[in-house]
Amino acid sequence: MYDYVIVGAGSAGCVLAARLSEDPDVKVCLVEAGPPDTDPNIHVPVAFGKLFRSQYDWDLATHEEPQLGRRRIYLPRGRVVGGTSSINTMVYIRGNRLDFDEWKQTGWSFDELLPYFKRAEDNERGASAYHGVGGPLRVSDGRALNPMAAAFVEAGVQAGYEFNEDFNAASQDGFGFFQVTQKDGYRVSSATAYLHPALNRPNLTLEPNLQVHRVLIENGRAVGIVGARMGEEITLRADREVVLSAGAYHSPHLLMLSGVGPAALLGALGLPVVLDNPQVGQNLQDHALIPLVYTHDVPISLLVAGTPENVELFMKEGRGPMTANGPEAGAFIKTRSDLPAPDVEFLGAPVMFADSGLGTPTHHSYSFGPTMLTPRSRGAVVLATDVPTAKPKIFHNYYAEKSDLDDAVVATRIAMHVARQQAMSPYTVGMHEPPASESDADLRDYIRHYTHSIFHPAGTCSMGTVVDADLRVLGVDGLRVVDASVMPTVIRGNPNAPVMAIAERAADLIAGKTPLAPQSVPAA
Repeated sequence: MYDYVIVGAGSAGCVLAARLSEDPDVKVCLVEAGPPDTDPNIHVPVAFGKLFRSQYDWDLATHEEPQLGRRRIYLPRGRVVGGTSSINTMVYIRGNRLDFDEWKQTGWSFDELLPYFKRAEDNERGASAYHGVGGPLRVSDGRALNPMAAAFVEAGVQAGYEFNEDFNAASQDGFGFFQVTQKDGYRVSSATAYLHPALNRPNLTLEPNLQVHRVLIENGRAVGIVGARMGEEITLRADREVVLSAGAYHSPHLLMLSGVGPAALLGALGLPVVLDNPQVGQNLQDHALIPLVYTHDVPISLLVAGTPENVELFMKEGRGPMTANGPEAGAFIKTRSDLPAPDVEFLGAPVMFADSGLGTPTHHSYSFGPTMLTPRSRGAVVLATDVPTAKPKIFHNYYAEKSDLDDAVVATRIAMHVARQQAMSPYTVGMHEPPASESDADLRDYIRHYTHSIFHPAGTCSMGTVVDADLRVLGVDGLRVVDASVMPTVIRGNPNAPVMAIAERAADLIAGKTPLAPQSVPAA
């Protein structure tokens, strides 16, 4: 018997386990379907691509996407201690102030969440009104320093955009360099930041390689979970709460397997209905990426990252191409001047990033393209079967709303304009699989043919429809969801840091602590 059973040792779950187990009088169990994070490729930043479709990846995919020529889109998700924070590109972005304020959920405005961002953070630039030091999560400037990243930022300025020294300060707009979740050149995941330092506590138990099949709900209350390891069924009981931190795909999947979801679907699959809530699994959002890959002959791309001298530089100093996170530089821009905040993110990487990151680089390249931050299209996660080990059926419905495709055309044209600037000329000699032209029709065809996910799903257990503002599942006692699925709308940027901040605040809510006082900072 435990006080709390947390399902999913990812970006949120590791934070919750560490914070809740600070109280020696409570017993916490953290359950993870995948193995411990011992593989060196997890911790060496440049090697993250080797983790795709490995034993550390759920290796999900969308169902056939109607607007993308019925292609199925690859969706990597971490199936390892640390979750997706163990396989991601380590970009530290909080999102925009408007993201949180527009949720209109008590306790989740930007000013209310900022203290939790700062409590989590240990920023090497030091403390400020926007940043914290001394927290578990190390945030650093990049150490790869590829010349193409600097050229990309200069090209953005040449194209008329502002230079932005800190995307997480007063303004998000402009071109600049990302900070990353690294320490001394190595990856910092939620596991290395939060969980590993806490694992020696006698009141914290980690259960890896245990896939949860359903939440046990008795008389309207969650009392534990049922899962399996190596074919053996295992039941873990929770005296206080079960917390789902399995992510935007798997948290709604587990709710439905547990009888919480659309009654018509559950009944059709022969599952008992505990609570009829048609909104479970709905409202799925993601950031679509339109990749642009420019080729050249300058031998400075990540094709040369593994040379003996670069390996030695990494081992001795924690610097150089082995520390590359992929997108070292980027930008936040608007497709229309009247928008209140950016609707496009550029993620610039000194490598041929093709085929959703699954393609083998064959040329020195610089890859970037618009990531569409504010989609109007909505998808869903649904059950395909009552078999708990079957993968969920995922519909993202990219560009179902025509305006999303229209915005993507504008954003792609802007990206190609930036690529033509003088600073990028040494690195844009050719183009891998270019559009036929820059006409609207050809750009639409290109976008439909090449769009893929940049792996930022959210919204499927949204506050206000599936959980309340304290993240408690509506209609079921003793059950919460804490991960990106609770976001009513996906944030403008990479969601790893916001998920950790959400988990920081959720830990206080679960423990019954007074939330940290809001902090107001200047906005641009």
